[in-house]
Amino acid sequence: MRTIRTTATATAVVAVALAAITSAGTARAATAGAVAAPSACRPANHLAKIARDQASAGHVHFRVTLTAPKGYAACRLAGSPADVAFSLHGTPLGITAGRYGDQTAPVTFGPGRPVHFDIQVPNDGHGTPADEASFTLRAPGGEIPGTSVAGGRFVVTAGTLIGPVRPGA
Repeated sequence: MRTIRTTATATAVVAVALAAITSAGTARAATAGAVAAPSACRPANHLAKIARDQASAGHVHFRVTLTAPKGYAACRLAGSPADVAFSLHGTPLGITAGRYGDQTAPVTFGPGRPVHFDIQVPNDGHGTPADEASFTLRAPGGEIPGTSVAGGRFVVTAGTLIGPVRPGA
């Protein structure tokens, strides 16, 4: 009888060990296959360009359009970008921009869902040429780590304002 109990116990231990190994292998396989796509909101995962937009009374406008290639996950943005800096041929211009508009409305950004924001510049005839803007995107819960960069020809001056991120190109 003693031999039967020992054999039964040993068999049970082996069965439990095999089940643990099998389930661990299954968990690893499921995890490896379920890797989420990286967020389009991360600076390295999107493209940004600046182009002249329609002028308004007393202002010149430039549109910064963000697009994300296929393979990235959609994400949420809100408000105007933070820490906006302008430069010309790599030289910082030292012009600080303010914000305007609703800073709380969330917008979905990702592949096939471009977004844009406005650089509003007073049309006072004293614009300084620029070719690059760097900025930190904001999500509904706070800033997204890293600095995004957009290129294109535009001008800035004291009193420049940055609008909130909006859907569309």
